[in-house]
Amino acid sequence: MERKDLRNLAIIAHIDHGKTTLVDGLLRQAGAFRVGQDVAERVMDSNDLERERGITILAKNTSVVYNGVTLNIVDTPGHVDFSSEVERILGMVDGCLLVVDAFEGPMAQTRFVLKKALETGLSPILVVNKIDRPDARPQQVVDEVLELFIDLGANDDQIDFPVVYASARKQVASYSPDGPFENLQPLYETIIKHIPCPKGDDEAPLQMQVSNLDYDEYVGRLAIGRILNGKISPAKTICYGTSAENCHTGKIGQVMGYFGLGKKPIESATVGDIVALTGLPDVALGDTVTDVETPEFLPGLEIEEPTLAMTFMATDSPFAGRDGKYVTSRQLRDRLFREAERNVGLRVKAVEGTTDSFEVCGRGELHLSILLETMRREGYELSVTAPRVITKVVNGELLEPIENLTIDIPEECMGPIMEKVGARRGDLINMTGSGTGRLHLEFSIPARGLVGFRSECLTITRGYGVMNYLFAGYGPYRGEIARRTRGSLVTGETGTATSYALFNLQDRGVFFISPGEDVYTGQIVGEHCRPNDLDVNACKKKHVTNMRSSTSDEAVRLDEPRHLTLEQCLEFIADDELVEVTPHCLRMRKAILDPATRAKQRKDREKRDGK
Repeated sequence: MERKDLRNLAIIAHIDHGKTTLVDGLLRQAGAFRVGQDVAERVMDSNDLERERGITILAKNTSVVYNGVTLNIVDTPGHVDFSSEVERILGMVDGCLLVVDAFEGPMAQTRFVLKKALETGLSPILVVNKIDRPDARPQQVVDEVLELFIDLGANDDQIDFPVVYASARKQVASYSPDGPFENLQPLYETIIKHIPCPKGDDEAPLQMQVSNLDYDEYVGRLAIGRILNGKISPAKTICYGTSAENCHTGKIGQVMGYFGLGKKPIESATVGDIVALTGLPDVALGDTVTDVETPEFLPGLEIEEPTLAMTFMATDSPFAGRDGKYVTSRQLRDRLFREAERNVGLRVKAVEGTTDSFEVCGRGELHLSILLETMRREGYELSVTAPRVITKVVNGELLEPIENLTIDIPEECMGPIMEKVGARRGDLINMTGSGTGRLHLEFSIPARGLVGFRSECLTITRGYGVMNYLFAGYGPYRGEIARRTRGSLVTGETGTATSYALFNLQDRGVFFISPGEDVYTGQIVGEHCRPNDLDVNACKKKHVTNMRSSTSDEAVRLDEPRHLTLEQCLEFIADDELVEVTPHCLRMRKAILDPATRAKQRKDREKRDGK
């Protein structure tokens, strides 16, 4: 059976190359919105974090109809840390739109998603976006993409890809970089002509792999996937699982199809349809939904292993419970394991010997920080350790994850950048662009060397540096990396920070707090100007006396404190420090709050090391 009235495609691209804006245009010009409907920009970015950061975090699907043909479009994340979202979605589609910036060309994430798409056998269409940029170089970008296809081992049919030139912001496209640019009709027609029709046997036993999960507060868990064979209808009895030994029997509640941005119940679905099923409370990602009488299971989803780990724990701070709704280890455990069911790139396990700590492994620093920010907004209070890489031992040799790092910087910043990357055990692989004012540098660097490097790169380049990275595999351990050259200012008392105390301590370093903020013993209130930690009293008050000096009423001038984001806090802390995350506050603290206990441990450690 061949569905001529249906096309399934994914939109894949590097971050900020315009794929979500392009989906906006496809929806608008296909009539997905009623006349006068108030529609936000980047309508597919429904998550608050996605809108704030301007990135796609979760893969989402929508549907439009053009000339009687239904186009099921899946918008995928563009950041490498969320690549697990891309990997599991590619099995739902037959082709893809590869969106590439008309100036930047193919970038790190472009290479990753394209490699996965070609391995899956998808038929690609190249969309050269932002063609209206004054510095656009469309012909060179097409040549660079062709070289990338050849480098990734594409077959002859995939290399002969069609090209469409577009401006997603203006919602226009053309077959030529010189126009004419009127609407997105050339893109619609290219999709219908070059994306293969879904094929399958509607008389065969039902086969549908669950590629995504959603939740509805009225009907519960939704299993989303594409029907490969057979038919499905409401109230049908099915079985679902990964094998005959590991399966459950259930009855379908509703079968919901995608129409524009929403879902509607439908009477039946067949080969090629992307649907959401209700009534399967225990269904998991990668499960196959199949017939009870003749079950035929599909191979499970293959997702690359995580490379970074952090320990999440219930907070034991003196301020615990002040700010959040969920503070217990049981609530934290339930939330993390619930996230692991939906987020296949995440691994969660309890730390041995404890009841309130959990090791959470992800694909990168951004992957884990987005989870933390989401939990924070849901009302959770918790503490987390500094990120650490996941190493392996193979044949007695210690291996660590290695990343391919690409940096675009002004030429005058090359020296400091090379010095910083070298200190983080990075090796230069390639350098291009000399004489053009900007340099394109490629490095091989350990994943642990990237922790905290983004802020350094932006500081050195005054915000003009663009940095991307891609997992390259495991390699030999490259030696120790100095994490931080300065210590912490740690408060020794619980109370309210005063202007008087902070003014007298300004020469000791840079503060992270302002006068009037509540602090507790063991909290990190600033960065010391020297390598060692320093205990300070940020709550000291100016005592009243019966003598008044000439300067008693002198105004105190304080330096502006440095306010850190969640990612910057994770980059800053050392191995013996934690970040306390609450809905309205971010605090850094020592893992051991009591200064006397910390001092005793430090002396024992020095004695053990023979110092």
